[in-house]
Amino acid sequence: MASFQEKVKEHRGLLGLTQKQLAERAGIGYRTVVTYESGERFPHAAQLYKLAKALGVSTEFLKNDAVDDPSYGIDRMEYIEQMRREAGTGEALDLEAMLAQNQAMFAGGTISQEAKDAYFQAVMKAYVECKEAAKETYGRRKKRKA
Repeated sequence: MASFQEKVKEHRGLLGLTQKQLAERAGIGYRTVVTYESGERFPHAAQLYKLAKALGVSTEFLKNDAVDDPSYGIDRMEYIEQMRREAGTGEALDLEAMLAQNQAMFAGGTISQEAKDAYFQAVMKAYVECKEAAKETYGRRKKRKA
């Protein structure tokens, strides 16, 4: 199990980048990279995302010492970052947990394809219904006719 700082150093080295080059590629400060690699600081969500993108690894790989696969969760990373930008960190964490749980369920096991399809349809139905309810409750008020 490698730590965050070890993973950053290793992948920066694999890419042949200096700390300054990594900082430029990630759009973060050089001193920030130094503090991450020395273990003085851990990045907040936005910085972690930038760093992961620059290193070509997932945020899950960087933040979880038990994850050894640099691509683990990379397919979910963009959705989670978009949720963080649009709704906040708490909602992004909720989405990340939900996606991880769903990935575990869909990754095989004893659940039939029909059951997986039914689950997906139920989630989509719930999403559409919640979206409509929110629109009714919080949407623009219709102009009253005089």
